[in-house]
Amino acid sequence: MKKYNFNAGPSILPREVIEATAAACLDFNGSGLSLMEISHRAKDFQPVVDEAVALFKELLNIPEGYSVLFLGGGASLEFCMVPYNFLEKKAAYLNTGVWATKAQKEAKLFGEVVEVASSADKNFTYIPRNFDIPTDADYLHITTNNTIYGTELREDLDSPIPLIADMSSDIFSRPLDVSKYALIYGGAQKNLSMAGVTFVIVKEDALGKVSRPIPTMLNYQTHVKKGSMFNTPPVVPIFCALQNLRYIKEHGGVAAMEKLAKERAEIVYGEIDRNRLFVGTAEESSRSLMNITFVLKDEYKELEKDFLEFATSKGMVGVKGHRDVGGFRASCYNAMTIEGVKALVACMQEFEKNH
Repeated sequence: MKKYNFNAGPSILPREVIEATAAACLDFNGSGLSLMEISHRAKDFQPVVDEAVALFKELLNIPEGYSVLFLGGGASLEFCMVPYNFLEKKAAYLNTGVWATKAQKEAKLFGEVVEVASSADKNFTYIPRNFDIPTDADYLHITTNNTIYGTELREDLDSPIPLIADMSSDIFSRPLDVSKYALIYGGAQKNLSMAGVTFVIVKEDALGKVSRPIPTMLNYQTHVKKGSMFNTPPVVPIFCALQNLRYIKEHGGVAAMEKLAKERAEIVYGEIDRNRLFVGTAEESSRSLMNITFVLKDEYKELEKDFLEFATSKGMVGVKGHRDVGGFRASCYNAMTIEGVKALVACMQEFEKNH
């Protein structure tokens, strides 16, 4: 039986990316050594980092004056690194879910934090709009896609202060105006690579503004100067990211990824809205193209376990919703095919017919 991977992360990767990474783990570049055992300073590995950085800049049209970094620690470490490097007196945060809340909590260790808006009043089912940004804050932090709640901000905000974004789960799913951001970061295991590497896109002249001393490893300038090679980087995940960046370029770039994302979402949301058993959880204007969340209507709640078992029997993997929302979640990252979402829809339709 064919399996369709709807896991929220670590998540689906293109098959050719997996195979290329697996092959390199057996024999990297014909060296007779595994990618897992070579030095990160080996002459054959530096080109991997260089090409990955170049493709990042090409695919996202990153302007001059920005560095692309590959770090460890996951996006959760960035919750600390961002205020360490940018918060002098006050920071502004848009609260759209669990990860935004965690980022905000870390920032409070470094200075005053202003919550410009929050959707907690409706369990984060929408993206707040038309909020005021304090011009005396050092930066505004946003989380563009909320994997748990199925909401997404698919636009580049105009901010009067430096804009910082956690794009862990929607990077490379649409074109970006990177010039509007001081820093973009994210864990790679949603839409870029396997788990183990964090990407950072940082405007170089936005750094070095705070008066506090910053520990060497937590200072972005350290990694800018050393080209992500200050300490041993996560070699295998960077190689995997390179393969995925090549895949995105070969398949039409981020514009093509966005087109496919919209097609997938239209198919799944269309079925959710049509099906008599299911209802979406996110407000329509805030619906994510990456993480589609839905539940059974109140009169059919007792069928939740039955649907999960039925979907699993049909090859749907990872469709159980997060405990904060319940129900179901179909994560549709770049590698998810139209075939996959149509299989999910067929599963939903068959379950409806049976009940």
